Amino acid sequence: MSIHSINPANGKKLREYASHDAEQVHTAIEQADLAFRAWRRTSFEHRAERMARAAAVLRERADEFALLMAGEMGKPLSEGRAEVEKCAWVCEYYAKEAAGFLAPEPVATDAGTSFVAFEPIGAVLAVMPWNFPFWQVFRFAAPALMAGNAGLLKHASNVPGSALAIEDVFRAAGFPEGLFRTLLVGSSAVAGIIDNPLIRAVTLTGSTPAGSQVASRAGARIKKTVLELGGSDAYVILEDADLEAAARRCATSRLINGGQSCIAAKRFVVVAPCRARFETLLCEQMGAAVMGDPTVDGTTLGPQARHDLRDELHVQVQKSIEAGARCLLGGEAPDSPGAFYPPTVLTGVRPGMPAYDEELFGPVAAIIEAQDEADAIRIANDSPFGLGAAVFTADVERGTRIATHELEAGACFVNDFVRSDPRLPFGGIKESGYGRELSSAGIREFVNVKTVWVQ
Repeated sequence: MSIHSINPANGKKLREYASHDAEQVHTAIEQADLAFRAWRRTSFEHRAERMARAAAVLRERADEFALLMAGEMGKPLSEGRAEVEKCAWVCEYYAKEAAGFLAPEPVATDAGTSFVAFEPIGAVLAVMPWNFPFWQVFRFAAPALMAGNAGLLKHASNVPGSALAIEDVFRAAGFPEGLFRTLLVGSSAVAGIIDNPLIRAVTLTGSTPAGSQVASRAGARIKKTVLELGGSDAYVILEDADLEAAARRCATSRLINGGQSCIAAKRFVVVAPCRARFETLLCEQMGAAVMGDPTVDGTTLGPQARHDLRDELHVQVQKSIEAGARCLLGGEAPDSPGAFYPPTVLTGVRPGMPAYDEELFGPVAAIIEAQDEADAIRIANDSPFGLGAAVFTADVERGTRIATHELEAGACFVNDFVRSDPRLPFGGIKESGYGRELSSAGIREFVNVKTVWVQ
């Protein structure tokens, strides 16, 4: 059995990798558990030294890794370099903050001494997607390893080179052999890995169906999960918003990573008085994207990660148009090599259309008209997803109220596009998942919150 990577810009095979068989997977899990038992006894200072070194390795090899991502999933070089830098940032963040986040917390009780301790739990399995092939992994691995755990990575099958490169980063940074391992296996192997008693928890970033399957399997084995799943983020544009600034930020969010992001802006809920003007401005911003070879500096929109994903996106666009949506920009798959899809803007989007009901994982913006603020909030929340949301208004107090109390999502931004930040918790509600990554919340997901009572 083998796993191979294909360049989505031209459809050519890049490289073939031998898959790990069941015996190799079992051995890797045993080695991770053995490495964990020694690693958990190390000091935070020691772990921080290794994690800071991982950040340095990432920066030293940033161009190499950006080119690798461009080849495997079509990310433009500028975005690839930025992704590597963000990974270095999260490594440095937890190297600095982990000891404080997990310091024992004294609690006054009837005991002579009582406190809450935070202890590592063991090997954590990470099932990760292809769209941010480095960042998705490091935002799990940096806190997990700093907490004293081990990590096992089952990455998406179209980015095996990235998966092995991440393992090499930790090895080059001086982490113990076996503490972080990449498992080159298909999705069918995940259930058996979860069943292994040495796997203590699972984290997954991916689709809602994949999350449901993993959670069900882990739940049957009484193992904790953290799930970051799909999203159909709504951006509410109110009548007093700075429309030019809103259009710029909305287009940026919709086009980042070729639109292939769970927290990309997808539904633009615009109140009636400014809908027409916003449409014009958004089309101008979306149309300015430079689509082309992701390995050429200056390209801002590469291909979709796979041809089948591009084709599925086009079907969603066509069905929405057939149901009455109007296409203001794009909407046609180019007749040329590569999985390219142009920036596309649909308006007149209503319930019953894929552009309203489903997640569009590509550079397609869906504009939905609302009558007023209350109607816009209703539409924004009319989704099974709840990952991110934003509101644009000149009245910051109004925007803060809406973001805090009205929008149903794990992250709500005012006058800016949603993005993750190591300093802030990240995750969703409803079918977008549960649990949190990043910040103090993320590092405490995979620890034993232990009560200690001393009489």
